[in-house]
Amino acid sequence: MRKIDLLLGIFMAIVAAILGSFIFIEAFTNYSFLEGFEIMKSQRELGKIITLGSILNIIVFFTLLKLDKELMARGVVLGTILLTIVTLFV
Repeated sequence: MRKIDLLLGIFMAIVAAILGSFIFIEAFTNYSFLEGFEIMKSQRELGKIITLGSILNIIVFFTLLKLDKELMARGVVLGTILLTIVTLFV
């Protein structure tokens, strides 16, 4: 069991969630990413944005399974669970 693969999966999940949040804010709001991030944070809507951004984790997960990278896929699931816990407290 290579722990680096698990950590890479967690990192990929976090990056995918940030990228998904970026795409959502840029596409569906009239604000830039940082401005939209601050506005959503002040309105206490940041958890919803992170959740919508995490949809990309599904694509990453199934792509890793298709490439036979099961340990990285586990890391993506673990990263998604960590993002869920963060979302509860944001």
